[in-house]
Amino acid sequence: MKVVGKQVPHDSAIGHVTGKALFVDDLAFTQNELIVEFIASPVAHGKIKSFNSVELAQLDGIAGVFTFADIPGHNLYGPVIQDERFLAEEIVEYVGQPIAVIAGESRKAIRHAKKKLRLEIEKLTPVFTIDEALAAKQFIGVPRVFKQGDFEKAWSTAEHTLAGTFVCGGQEQFYLESQAAIAWPGEHGEIHVHSSSQNPTEIQEVVAEALGLGFHEVVCVCKRMGGAFGGKETQAVIPAVMAALVATKTKRPARIAYTKDDDMRSTGKRHPYKIHYKTAFTTEGKLTGLNLEIYSNGGAGADLSTAILERTLFHADNAYFIPNLFFKGTICKTNFPPNTAFRGFGGPQGMANIENVMQEIALVLKKDALEIRRLNCYDHADRNLTPYGQVVRNHLLPEILDQLAETSEYRRRLQEVEQFNRQSTTHLRGLALTPMKFGISFTTKFLNQGNALVNVYKDGTVQVSTGGTEMGQGLNTKIRQLVADEFAISYDDVRIMITSTEKNNNTPPTAASAGTDLNGMAALNACRKIRKNLTEFASSYLLPPDSGLDPSPENIIFENGTIYDDRSKSRFPENKITFRELVKLAFMERISLGERGFYGTPEIDFNRETEKGEPFFYYTTGASVSEVLIDRFTGQLKLERTDLLMDIGETINPGIDKGQIIGGFIQGVGWVTNEDLRYSDKGELLSYSPTTYKIPNIQDLPEIFNVDTIENPQHKINVRRSKAVGEPPLMLCLSVWIAVKHALSCVRNDAIPRLNLPATAEEILRRITELDDDSKDAAGNSSVDESEVSLVSLPILSAEKK
Repeated sequence: MKVVGKQVPHDSAIGHVTGKALFVDDLAFTQNELIVEFIASPVAHGKIKSFNSVELAQLDGIAGVFTFADIPGHNLYGPVIQDERFLAEEIVEYVGQPIAVIAGESRKAIRHAKKKLRLEIEKLTPVFTIDEALAAKQFIGVPRVFKQGDFEKAWSTAEHTLAGTFVCGGQEQFYLESQAAIAWPGEHGEIHVHSSSQNPTEIQEVVAEALGLGFHEVVCVCKRMGGAFGGKETQAVIPAVMAALVATKTKRPARIAYTKDDDMRSTGKRHPYKIHYKTAFTTEGKLTGLNLEIYSNGGAGADLSTAILERTLFHADNAYFIPNLFFKGTICKTNFPPNTAFRGFGGPQGMANIENVMQEIALVLKKDALEIRRLNCYDHADRNLTPYGQVVRNHLLPEILDQLAETSEYRRRLQEVEQFNRQSTTHLRGLALTPMKFGISFTTKFLNQGNALVNVYKDGTVQVSTGGTEMGQGLNTKIRQLVADEFAISYDDVRIMITSTEKNNNTPPTAASAGTDLNGMAALNACRKIRKNLTEFASSYLLPPDSGLDPSPENIIFENGTIYDDRSKSRFPENKITFRELVKLAFMERISLGERGFYGTPEIDFNRETEKGEPFFYYTTGASVSEVLIDRFTGQLKLERTDLLMDIGETINPGIDKGQIIGGFIQGVGWVTNEDLRYSDKGELLSYSPTTYKIPNIQDLPEIFNVDTIENPQHKINVRRSKAVGEPPLMLCLSVWIAVKHALSCVRNDAIPRLNLPATAEEILRRITELDDDSKDAAGNSSVDESEVSLVSLPILSAEKK
């Protein structure tokens, strides 16, 4: 009957494919319900001069137009730094920023009203790029610095040095269900909100603060989300406040559901980064020092940018030991929507940069990049201290690299790829193997807690409520498996209830890949309280008076839906009872069958004054090897083969975990290849729909795709010895981007190719064109031996041998 470790189908799988799984905007309209939309800023930066809100509110079918002046509580909010407004007051700071909320009887009435809009805004000078923000000295928060050893000494005494700049773009979360919320007013002024949110507690608190209510007067629930990927961790609050404001003002239910276009225009995305790096290394290829100046584009408000930058610093080492380092991170303020959480939470940007550095070291030394990566990889006994002072324990990073190199036949294929590039005049191939180490825990200590409510009913069935939210990742399915096994009952006898702040208070967001870790352990702790009560009762009930044995709870066994005393199993085999029978008897004896469970992640602490400590409970690790084919004339990229290998501990649900590994990787492939956010010179998002923004489709899957896991007997912590698989697989995508860089590097043996991320066809072709021009001297003669390399040439970054 045990189900943990088995491939149980996702509990909403049938509902998802048949359309029976209800999302927020699928819920039936209630009587007198209003439609809610918002009026957005058409400019990136400006001063509001006039707005005909009163006139619009008088139009037929319009129930109200509300501005910041109508918010009864606070108009200022922010998860870390309170610097963002629900509704703009005097100044607008990005295209798409909400200025007013408009409520109507129908969408037709709202569309008609918007045509009557007269909004006068005096334009101010906007700032869009990191370089512009640096020049204007516009920053968010304060710079963060990680130091270890003596970088300056390592640099001055290095056998080799290398310097350059890494640039990467943002990424749209592109959840299929846009931001949505419904608010119902209560009879005593309270508000009930159903939100598509990863963070119901934050919705509860922020709605209460905006409306001037106590937290106890707001309930937020979330049945499921149609995707989130971090984009609904904080940014679901604005639509929730809009709906709640209308419900409060009109005393009518109110519903808001962004269109995909409005969602993409108005919400934050993965942070673009610019990183200047200087690295020192030996002739062997061992990294001796690394200096990073890290700049992120935070947008117009802080949102989670400070925490995201922190995780970038935590992951700027990826899987490599760096004895001497100096990392400085700065957030730039610009006139875009406040950028926010996205799967990986700043880790991918830092890890992409160090992989770029490793590839370039290999090019300078003319060595296989895997040799450089393996040489610098974290070890077990020593060379295992991170830049923030945490020892990397119980990992298999070297073993993963070695096993994947062997199973993927990396070395043989590398020779074939480079031979192909020496001969082909129309195409390039690239091959790269990159490791991944991702820390699991919220890096803010108080967020590492969860609670659960478990109710056992008299028929032996169980309801479980946690603060975790289901966004398709299978959290509810895993918790059902854990609870079923804890009571040794059928999986079908367990149900996960709608997430509600009424049942689970003060919960963290479902994020940081910690949903199962926190909520699963909290649920088990609640189950164990109930099981302890049942065990003590059963120890007396199951023994015959003439058994000669004393009651002993330690000897009570829960197995396959039955409970027995293992000491009497052979002598009194009839003395056993079903779980359902035991529950009925326990109820008659007034034994508690409902308990709360709590869990706080142990052994984590980080001191932000010293920038040292242990912010992570453990690490999820892995590696990937990818092979790409590039058309020299169009830049078109094809991913031909990928092999993934991960250490995810002992899996709770192999099917769901494999789905997360594949899904995370493919989403990452989108980030490093085709997902290119384009803006006009006025700050308007041009790629705001599926027609202009290309997420991966079935044709972007590699033709050969191998996914495997590795056993790690050293990992003995966490719920059922599992490991998080939500975010870590995304970073496996870096092998694809590095494979493109490897392909470009094969065209000349005297240059290091420059490549921005994403490596779109346009970006690849741009580099090919630049380098083709660069390979000719003023007379038009080739400066390289074209019999050995292709006609592609690339600018050389600074590489110096001392």
